[in-house]
Amino acid sequence: MNALTVWAGEQRSGLLDRATDNHRYIFSSDHSAESPRSQVSLTMPVRLESWVARDLHPVFQMNLPEGALLEAIRRAIAKLAGEDDLTILRITGGNQVGRNRFSLPEDTAPGIVETAESLDDMLSYPDTKELFHELVIKYALRSGVSGVQPKVMLGATERGAAAVGGYIVKSWGDEYPCLAANEFFCMTVAQKAGLPVPEFRMSENGGLFVMKRFDMAADGSPLGFEDMCSLQALGTAEKYRSTYERTAKSIKEFVSGENLQSAREQFFASLVVSNMLRNGDAHLKNFGVLYDYPGAPVRLAPLYDVVTTTAYIPKDVPALSLAGTKKWWPRKVLEKFAVTHLAVPIGRVNHILEEIADSVIDTRVLLSAYISEHQEFREVGERMLAAWDEGVTDTLS
Repeated sequence: MNALTVWAGEQRSGLLDRATDNHRYIFSSDHSAESPRSQVSLTMPVRLESWVARDLHPVFQMNLPEGALLEAIRRAIAKLAGEDDLTILRITGGNQVGRNRFSLPEDTAPGIVETAESLDDMLSYPDTKELFHELVIKYALRSGVSGVQPKVMLGATERGAAAVGGYIVKSWGDEYPCLAANEFFCMTVAQKAGLPVPEFRMSENGGLFVMKRFDMAADGSPLGFEDMCSLQALGTAEKYRSTYERTAKSIKEFVSGENLQSAREQFFASLVVSNMLRNGDAHLKNFGVLYDYPGAPVRLAPLYDVVTTTAYIPKDVPALSLAGTKKWWPRKVLEKFAVTHLAVPIGRVNHILEEIADSVIDTRVLLSAYISEHQEFREVGERMLAAWDEGVTDTLS
């Protein structure tokens, strides 16, 4: 496969082609697509000149499946269709995070077969390992979402609700046991601290973490979403090759003025959460922006994908550097970063630090209770408690 049609929302945007030498990717805007709404990225305005890149353009790379999901897709299609990037985009292109969709050049629109699961049934299903295996078989080929954690995207209905909502369902592999409960309690800390987070649930037996998609409007239409890899013109493999200072600069460059201060405070708060919870995976792909369409106001996306990584990797460090180092930072370093790079007043900085510390302490009670009721989670849970205690103490020192 050498070419795909790219759609932004419901508009045909242009053609994504791979040069015959296989060393360049070329995106050419459709000459009839002059509306800003046909723009595929905040960094790629509509123009006559093609956008040429040695590797797949970051905004198109952004949702390429990784890890277990990618392997499931490869197993399903490799013999019949190949497994290059454009083929993966074609297979998953009808259901992507954000506004962009992909189809064959001759198709009149991107599309997938729509089905819906019952959210309540998923959350109460007794054998979530078996259930997730079935969900992967059913939905892997329509899940355009990145991340190495096993996950699929699907539509689901809630009891008493007529509309189908979009959800991301996550499980875990043997390397990271009980990851769903880990993420659930970390996200609970963020929620209690008042940070914007997507709606999230955990299955009754702790086997699945279910998060509502935040890149969809109430009417089901897709919102624009771009992660910091895309905004910094970096490929997915470079998600650890930046700094939090550079990310603060990207927020200033892309978030609209009316949303900038709240975005800066949210970003600082998310960094504090990761520092206190010892989340070493707050890389570029775990921060992003949302917008209705290019030209509309841009805001920071909600916080997502937060886990205590040191529960599995005891010597883990932060994903990006801050003040020239990749280590868990004390209060004075975080304060200086907030004031210097985010223009957050020191009084507000102190309030955010104390508020998140209180949220960690409150959630610690819930985590301890869950450990006592779920012996299979005890080892991971106790490591989380120790990491949180250390994180709060060190961050406030």
